[in-house]
Amino acid sequence: MSTPYPFTAVVGQTDLRLALLLNAVSPAVGGVLVRGEKGTAKSTAVRALSALLPQVDVVPGCRFSCAPAAPDPACPDGPHEPGEGTTRPARMVELPVGASEDRLVGALDIERALAEGVKAFEPGLLADAHRGILYVDEVNLLHDHLIDLLLDAAAMGASYVEREGVSVRHAARFLLVGTMNPEEGELRPQLLDRFGLTVEVAASREPAQRVEVVRRRLAYEDDPAGFATRWAADEHDVRARVVAARALLPQVALGDNALLQIAATCAGFEVDGMRADIVMARTATALAAWAGRTGVRKEDVRQAALLALPHRRRRNPFDAPGLDEDKLDEILGQFPDDEPDNEPDPEPGPEPEPDPEGPDDGGPDGGGGGVPPQGGGPDSPETTQAPEAPETPERQDAPEAPTPQPSTQEADGADGAEQGAVRAAEPFRTKMLSVPGLGEGASGRRSRARTAHGRTTGAQRPRGQLTKLHLAATIHAAAPHQKARGRSGRGLVVRKDDLRQATREGREGNLVLFVVDASGSMAARQRMSAVKGAVLSLLLDAYQRRDKVGLITFRGSTAELALPPTSSVDAAAARLEQLPTGGRTPLAAGLLKAREVLRIERLRDPSRRPLLVVVTDGRATSAGAPGGRQDSTPRELSGRSARLLAAEGVASVVVDCESGPVRLGLAGELAADLGGPAVTLDGLRADSLAGLVKNVRTAVTSPSSHTNRRAA
Repeated sequence: MSTPYPFTAVVGQTDLRLALLLNAVSPAVGGVLVRGEKGTAKSTAVRALSALLPQVDVVPGCRFSCAPAAPDPACPDGPHEPGEGTTRPARMVELPVGASEDRLVGALDIERALAEGVKAFEPGLLADAHRGILYVDEVNLLHDHLIDLLLDAAAMGASYVEREGVSVRHAARFLLVGTMNPEEGELRPQLLDRFGLTVEVAASREPAQRVEVVRRRLAYEDDPAGFATRWAADEHDVRARVVAARALLPQVALGDNALLQIAATCAGFEVDGMRADIVMARTATALAAWAGRTGVRKEDVRQAALLALPHRRRRNPFDAPGLDEDKLDEILGQFPDDEPDNEPDPEPGPEPEPDPEGPDDGGPDGGGGGVPPQGGGPDSPETTQAPEAPETPERQDAPEAPTPQPSTQEADGADGAEQGAVRAAEPFRTKMLSVPGLGEGASGRRSRARTAHGRTTGAQRPRGQLTKLHLAATIHAAAPHQKARGRSGRGLVVRKDDLRQATREGREGNLVLFVVDASGSMAARQRMSAVKGAVLSLLLDAYQRRDKVGLITFRGSTAELALPPTSSVDAAAARLEQLPTGGRTPLAAGLLKAREVLRIERLRDPSRRPLLVVVTDGRATSAGAPGGRQDSTPRELSGRSARLLAAEGVASVVVDCESGPVRLGLAGELAADLGGPAVTLDGLRADSLAGLVKNVRTAVTSPSSHTNRRAA
């Protein structure tokens, strides 16, 4: 809709609104990362913020929004003489998930540069967002190299574009806001640290607030202009307060006592690096300015910690974000209370008038209205509850569950008694497993693939717009035609048909589908703990290599898709932790379930290649698969199912969980049917002397192994 939803009409989400306003007051805070479930007003609040920013003075005709009072001396459209300018509203630029690097940073017209000798540069989204807001929805789904470029520009305040010896630099200072749903995958810790603040949002569970959300949203959709008019006075008040806080910000003093509180807080939570201290200092200063004060108080430091530290204290990918507020109060309690200010506190801002549509505490999709409390203080009864800090995972602190007695029935065909969930052993660094061949999937760190970034391996005619010029190949293609083109002097006549684009090879992320045996033959507590530890280690490896993961378990008489393929490795780890064991071993059902899941995923995302990881001891004691031949044994059915997967070219690896002095080697036979290697739990470790017998690549591409199995 052309009329944005008013910022002050958003219901609840006090921390979200406060974090956005603090960045509007001081863009040096470093932006906001908003994490939360779908339908919680993340995008609505961000889009509404642009209307609260002061208007910008720009040089007329400058594509890079230079300020007329102090234009950028290196502006590509410059040089500009200081003088009068024109005024326009602050922009909010959205970066789509599928954007290319050229769309983000800008593109040089290489064809014109070569054919006409003209350095033609088309600005990208970073130039459009200068002195405004750059909004990245679903930032966790953006390619890593784009996130790196984005955060580097945000940190340096400038964007650099390099294309075959031609350099362009322009200013790029903007308020960076990213939103994400953690269920769809996490950002790398290095990227999390680059966002100044983070906020966790969730939909209200209070019926009255949910009713108000619906009421306001429907009223807005019926008459957007009229709804915005009813909130215009509140919008004006907040806009004026942002302007006043910006003017006051240079006068705010950050005393030694406040700096010691910040340093002690960051040290107490064992935050890596110094970026957290700097962000906390800037946030506390912005909080004081927002409250109309020239001195930073302990309450500002506390609120700054709650916004700046939760995403920086994660020690591993499966730690839930959040901050222990009791520990925070204990650290800050070691410092004396603030001395009374010489100047009295300012009077609270004017209260918004009641809205005809309902009380001043509601908004769309689940977020909050009114002006956030000064200095991040407690909410008034009319505003919403502040979101509670997420607690740390139970598995870190909760006492271990009582140990069930191990089953004595371990032989084939025996029914293992069902047991409760077993805690996973400590994860370890695993060996590299990859998919053979050369893929074209999403960028990642596992298997070889043709990518936009990486080492140059050759050249080809461009498909569509030319992006990466292969200079030597272009000259080689143009050289034979110079006489016919009437070349004069020493110049080289290059035409469009001569242009060659570089082909590059890098790494891709894969779909790693885990098929985990949870039957009675695996139910010995110590062994299942080791198995879960191994799978958890592989999940950590998948997280670091930017893979999608899925989880299938089989036990009793059926196989279950415990987790559909997702980018959220955290979700897979949580499902693994709750996995019960017991019952017979329907190995064939697990393999056929994997085949069906891979078939569906191939239709959804054909470029992402799968890697099947089967975690089992190889025993098959139940047919499991419906419609199977009655004259076939469970082992014959599992072998036939494995050969179906091998015939479809699915790269597989079997993690052999068999233990004890007498081993049947059934997992090795399963690996042979799948056309992949078998590796023991100990051999899976990266620091183990025992290695994989053969790499996944050689196992799958070996034609003799397939021929022998088909003959058998």
